[in-house]
Amino acid sequence: MTEHDLIRGCIRQENSCQRMLFEKYAGKMMSVCLRYANDAMEAEDMIQDAFIKVFQYIGQFKFEGSFEGWIRRIVVNTAIRHLERKKMKFKDIDEHSNSGPQVEASAYTHLGEDDLMKLINQLPDGYRLVFNLNVIEGYSHEEIAEMLHIQPGTSRSQLVKARKMLQQQILQLQKIAV
Repeated sequence: MTEHDLIRGCIRQENSCQRMLFEKYAGKMMSVCLRYANDAMEAEDMIQDAFIKVFQYIGQFKFEGSFEGWIRRIVVNTAIRHLERKKMKFKDIDEHSNSGPQVEASAYTHLGEDDLMKLINQLPDGYRLVFNLNVIEGYSHEEIAEMLHIQPGTSRSQLVKARKMLQQQILQLQKIAV
């Protein structure tokens, strides 16, 4: 069954197609949710709500562009709405502040992807959210500001703080490894 056939089946609300679509994309989208959630249970809530929305709005998919990208946008927006309910706080800093210490390339040599994801997940909510949206998902600060109802400068400052904190954590890990 092609992706087009699968989508058409979901539009017709065929349970078998919905199950197949969920099984095809749930793993990838769960990893997206885990980047935003504080724990696996919260990520599971996010993914469940996201797929409810996917099936609710699948008839609006225009068959233009990536279907996986369309699902990812729903998942990210659902994760953001979950986090908004937690009343996250964003703190402004001077946009012209120093961007933090430069990390030597050798600090990254022993750091695996899983290690980096663990460090990102340990960031405070606001830092982690902006870091994920900008660095991993590729949204601009203006887009992030609109999505989160904050100023673009707040998005930039959260990213600066997130990077600085990650750099410090990486340097600490390097000191321990040496």
